[in-house]
Amino acid sequence: MAQKNKLKYIILGLLGEHDLTGYDIAKAFTADIGEFWNANHSQIYPLLKRLESVGLISHQLQVSGEKLEKKVYSLTAAGQAQLSDWLHEPTTELTASKDEFILKLYFVQNADDPMLQPMLTEQLRLHQAKLAHLQKQMTRKFSAVASKTDNYGHFLILQHAIEREQGYSDWLARILDKKRLP
Repeated sequence: MAQKNKLKYIILGLLGEHDLTGYDIAKAFTADIGEFWNANHSQIYPLLKRLESVGLISHQLQVSGEKLEKKVYSLTAAGQAQLSDWLHEPTTELTASKDEFILKLYFVQNADDPMLQPMLTEQLRLHQAKLAHLQKQMTRKFSAVASKTDNYGHFLILQHAIEREQGYSDWLARILDKKRLP
């Protein structure tokens, strides 16, 4: 089965919320979207050109300051239709996560391997830091009931990410505790 360009739908979805510059779209990947999906400038800007060339988005030039022009992209009716079609499609497959730590762990041969303890400790620290960050995000973005209702999908994703990081941290802590037992 052909792989869908999910980045295309992310961009259409972001533009469905409001008009954005390429910079704003790229920034979304260092903030909210970055919690579960990655993309960089070299992927985003060429895709913006392709989406515009096929009529899914359009742009207007906006002058900032005296001379700085920036493109502000918006979703066209065709783009909205394609986004809507994609949102209504069933998601029938689970995708594997690309977790380098899990990949490395797969190749650890025995429980006494001297690199295991530092690997586990480092990952526990990273996942606990991520958990703290996500909890702070939840408090900052969704302390009011209205914000949960108005952005329910985002709220659910953040809730899922918190539970995922809590579970990952708990799993690592249990393994480390077993390794410390005499």
